[in-house]
Amino acid sequence: MNSKSSIPTLQKVIAILWPSFLVAGFVTICFFMVFDPELVLEAGGFDNFSLLGTYSIAFFLAWLSMMMCCLFTAYFARPCEKICKDRKVEP
Repeated sequence: MNSKSSIPTLQKVIAILWPSFLVAGFVTICFFMVFDPELVLEAGGFDNFSLLGTYSIAFFLAWLSMMMCCLFTAYFARPCEKICKDRKVEP
């Protein structure tokens, strides 16, 4: 099914997860440099969360959003010929 020139699936997955992980870490650090996590929790009405829990939830939400961005970029960056060939569309 895979031709010799195609990229392995594991490499595609890593190409989406790794950059999104790095950017999510950077975004989380920048966000909490500007906003105090205790004030964010108070404003949201979540007084019972710890700071570590707040950092973790923020990081995983940022990672999820960056993962979606990388996934959409990888999907829309595919050549049109490959998409048509995968769908078996003939002109």
